[in-house]
Amino acid sequence: ASVSIIGGYEDQVEIKTHLEKMNGYGLTISSLAQFIGAENLNAPGGQVQKGAQELTIRTTGEFKSVNEIKDLLIPLPGGGQIRLKDIADVGIGHKDITAIAKANGERSVAIAIQKQSGTNTVKVADEVHETLAAFAKEYPDLKFNTVMDQSVDIKQSIKTVQNEAILGGILAIVVVFLFFHNIRTTFITATAIPIAMMATFAVLYFTGITINMMTLGGLTLAMGRLVDDNIVALENIHRHRKEGYSRVEAAIKGVSEIGMAVFASTLTTVAVFLPIVFVEGMVATIFRELAMTFAISLLASLVVSLTLVPTLSALLLKAESVPEGRTGVKGAIDRLSHGFDRIFERVELTYRKFLHYALHHRKTVMVIATLVFLLSGVSALKLGAEFMPVADIGQLTINTTLPDGAKLQDTEAAVLEIEEKLEEIPEIETVFSQIGSRGGFSLGGNTSNISSISVQLIDLDDRTRSVEQVGDEIRSLTKDIPGAEIKVEITDNMQMGGAAAPIDIAIKGEELDQLKQIGMDIQEVISSVEGTREVKTSMTEGVPEVVVSVNRSNAAQYGLSAAQISQAVKGTISGTTATRYRYEGTEIDVVLSGDDTFKTSLTNLGQTPIHTPSGITVPLSQVAEVELGRGPVMIERTGQTRVVHVTSQIMDRDLMSVTTDIETKLNGYPMPNGYTYEVVGENEELMESFADLGLALVLAILLVYMILASQFESLLHPFTIILSLPMGFSGGMLGLFVTRTTLSVPAFIGLILLVGIAVSNTIVLVDYIIKRRERGEAREEAIENAGPIRLRPILMTTLSTALALMPMALGIGEGSETMAPMAIVVIFGLTFSTFSTLLLVPVIYTIFEDIRESRKRKREMKRSKQTLNHSV
Repeated sequence: ASVSIIGGYEDQVEIKTHLEKMNGYGLTISSLAQFIGAENLNAPGGQVQKGAQELTIRTTGEFKSVNEIKDLLIPLPGGGQIRLKDIADVGIGHKDITAIAKANGERSVAIAIQKQSGTNTVKVADEVHETLAAFAKEYPDLKFNTVMDQSVDIKQSIKTVQNEAILGGILAIVVVFLFFHNIRTTFITATAIPIAMMATFAVLYFTGITINMMTLGGLTLAMGRLVDDNIVALENIHRHRKEGYSRVEAAIKGVSEIGMAVFASTLTTVAVFLPIVFVEGMVATIFRELAMTFAISLLASLVVSLTLVPTLSALLLKAESVPEGRTGVKGAIDRLSHGFDRIFERVELTYRKFLHYALHHRKTVMVIATLVFLLSGVSALKLGAEFMPVADIGQLTINTTLPDGAKLQDTEAAVLEIEEKLEEIPEIETVFSQIGSRGGFSLGGNTSNISSISVQLIDLDDRTRSVEQVGDEIRSLTKDIPGAEIKVEITDNMQMGGAAAPIDIAIKGEELDQLKQIGMDIQEVISSVEGTREVKTSMTEGVPEVVVSVNRSNAAQYGLSAAQISQAVKGTISGTTATRYRYEGTEIDVVLSGDDTFKTSLTNLGQTPIHTPSGITVPLSQVAEVELGRGPVMIERTGQTRVVHVTSQIMDRDLMSVTTDIETKLNGYPMPNGYTYEVVGENEELMESFADLGLALVLAILLVYMILASQFESLLHPFTIILSLPMGFSGGMLGLFVTRTTLSVPAFIGLILLVGIAVSNTIVLVDYIIKRRERGEAREEAIENAGPIRLRPILMTTLSTALALMPMALGIGEGSETMAPMAIVVIFGLTFSTFSTLLLVPVIYTIFEDIRESRKRKREMKRSKQTLNHSV
């Protein structure tokens, strides 16, 4: 989109006039500039006939060399001519340096490249590197160093998520092999993973979605669930095969028995992401692709479990027991299989006892479940909240601001002092400084007092401290640099693109002085809250400047206008660009300027000569007053009301708790009439996102209930399944509390995902209980038979999902912190909901059955009474 150059020199032709001589000859910088511009000219002159030819006329007067400019004859107002070199010094120089770039302490030229909106960062960066490599071959004497490349962090983050997905898939397959301890059954189950991934990538390709952290994150979340449907189908086929059915019979009977349950469990998991379509803002932008990827993967897995799994089972599945006496690797696998089977038999026996106890002590089970739920509620109150977790990509920025009006050399000296202190930090790899600029884009006005230092740390694997800890050390090392206001910001890919400050208080009113005072008071209040740092107000004093106030009456006596005085001052001090000169293959400015003496002080500035129409010269002080002042203050308006912002960063505390403390203190602040404040910034995004996600959570639960009601053709049984969710939520909240993780948008997405995942096992169990009862078994008998039979697939699906998400939850690798809260919520929530499925759901099922039978008896008794009364 744009390329900006910072630092280095820019050539120009400098014509430094001798004002005494100019005045003596009656010349001004303005008239001299006009004459030089008119002399440097190539222009078409029409056409002329030469025989049968028609030739173009071109008048050439363009300067060929600097000497030609020096020898240029200047006509004098009084007649005669004089050469330019007699009244000015002419030569090649460079423009005044307004910005300096340094890479690891060395002066350099920085090229800041900004991509177009909507284009792929990685692709653009790769093409830039290819072009740079070709350019480097043409200029082997130049040293090129990429000091900041967003694509590197994106690639690293994607690689981290990719590794998590691969490792998660491997762990899920290991779980399958551990339970089935058979290569054939493991192969059949694992077919879901590559097929689902191929289907997902195909859909992503045709919808134009790129491979990024969100799409890979969706695949990682789905990785454990991809084999769940296959596990349930295959385990049921395997059980029928052991009961003596043929391969084909076992495949048909096994899949038909659990087909609707598997379909419903997958549909509920996919359906929970549908409400995210209605979510707006950044949450929708970030997580819509994740939801799409997750849903596509699961639907592909469902198709595999209902078609390919029974087909492969009919061809490959054997019902053989583990043989005895084999040696080598097979013998080791056999011993592992026998050992695992013995352990699982004990687990199954123990579960039978607990299930029997739970069915006969329903009040005790309900009380324990209620206590666990209340405990998790208390722990949830202790959780902090933030919008998005900060990912450690090893980048931070040190922004420095010196007092207004500071020279570029003073700012460079402060930066040099900071760079020397940074040498003490071993984790730093590169340091890139921009003095007089921040980010390569013009800020407008004089920026000589600002600078930006971009710091890149070594890889996360090679350092023991986080970027936050390094940032705190930098703050400590640089806090005593005199006159410099220093702000250290951690760079986060998820926060890029103009994200708001964590704390931002917007104060609204009309009077600037009153707004400034309120801003300073609130700044002091925020500074007193623990966890805040770098508290600033947007109201400034205005930049110091020299004001030249024209004395109109004096100027009129000399026939001067304000425009003429302004042009004369600008020409003498800043210089006037007369024309462009071709120099070494490019065009450079030809600049006329006055004597540098007039720039050295306000007194000398007042002596700047102003040429009058009558031909005499007067000093600037004769027609204007020169004095110090301040430039206008930047005024921000929102809804046609003036606004001042007080912003703050946070440290060692979460966003919500800091915001709550600030609001508590501000409640006691007496706001004048007509002035208001509101908390905006990242906290506003947090509240809006949580409100949207809360609505999505409620809609997800309603959707799941409707799907279950249609499957079971009952309004009561879905409640049995839905009531397993509170335990899942309890587990998710306890997981965040135990791991000291704050509640964030990814964690909330994890809660929504739990709605679909937690009910999957419950559906399989309740569906099988109903089927056994339809065969004529009593209620308790059906439950105590169905529970142990469904124990193996339930544990397999839980373990495969939890282990597949474990690498993501551990947050190992650069950029992995963003998705970790989601995985933590799902793992802990799924674990708790599994216990709920195995013990609490059967109890709730019997309670609802008792209610249903009680209502049925009452209806029958009422019907009997009505029949008896009718007979009488």
